[in-house]
Amino acid sequence: MDLKTKYLGLELKNPVVPSASPLSANVDTVKKMEDSGAAAVVMYSLFEEQIVHEQKELDTFLAQGSESFAEALSYFPEPDEFHNVHAEEYLEQIRKLKEAVDIPIIGSLNGVSAGGWMDYAKKIEEAGADALELNIYYIPTDPNMTSEQVEQMYIDDVKKVKETVNIPVAVKVGPFFTAFANMAKRLTEAGADGLVIFNRFYQPDIDIEALDVVHDLEFSTSYELRLPLRWLAILYGQVNASLAATTGIHTGNDVLKAVMAGADVAMMASVLFQKGIKHIARVLGDIKYWMEAHEYESIEQMKGSMSVKSLAEPAAYMRANYMKTLQSII
Repeated sequence: MDLKTKYLGLELKNPVVPSASPLSANVDTVKKMEDSGAAAVVMYSLFEEQIVHEQKELDTFLAQGSESFAEALSYFPEPDEFHNVHAEEYLEQIRKLKEAVDIPIIGSLNGVSAGGWMDYAKKIEEAGADALELNIYYIPTDPNMTSEQVEQMYIDDVKKVKETVNIPVAVKVGPFFTAFANMAKRLTEAGADGLVIFNRFYQPDIDIEALDVVHDLEFSTSYELRLPLRWLAILYGQVNASLAATTGIHTGNDVLKAVMAGADVAMMASVLFQKGIKHIARVLGDIKYWMEAHEYESIEQMKGSMSVKSLAEPAAYMRANYMKTLQSII
């Protein structure tokens, strides 16, 4: 049974990839990921705010809702704590991981504004990363800012990074665009080698007793995979880029669904915190069992088989799906 797939031009032994999380901060943990069958690992993110120390710029970032970044386990540090964060440690961790494991290591750079922090894309490449995941998220709180301006920020970021590095670059985005298919096309035209669909942004809550804004982490569930599945199925064959599924990948069935929709890889994090690193091996075992039972010989054989491009009734992913679902409860 052939589980091999290709992502960002990288030949991978299977489609299961741990996504960006604090788990990659420990070399031994990443070794365990490799031993359990992980095909590659995405590093935890290096944030723009960790690179830019000037107080004036930092205050601007905090005012723009930067509390919503992905994969963090706690709220932003206080401003004075930023001076204790050394981006060089991130680069050193990449070097250590490249020495410790044989699977590809994908760096992760998280930011939004044009600036010197993007120089770290090149430094991540020089540290040995096989690819880079550019994690962009911006909350447009200014009512005078148009959607066109917001989208152009993303495009400019991708172009800037692609001018800097030679390794492949994937862009990890959220679904909050008016016309996501067009945005996906523009991102690839700007140079993105891959799209990671979708980023899971943690939302603040309100403590009505303490009268305070609360920031806590809730792990994803398989149900949350449905939104990425729809857009993977729509984009497959329509954009010239590798596709990665993320958010809601917990089981072997989740990985199979993602691949059938059109994903080259399926990225997981929440379930690894919940069930441990060895869960990767269980997921791969379930994939093999299903493929054998259904007489599939390879991952490539099923890739995109349930996409809009392949279905006899592609309307299943469109408006007709909404109507049919509502009628099913009557």
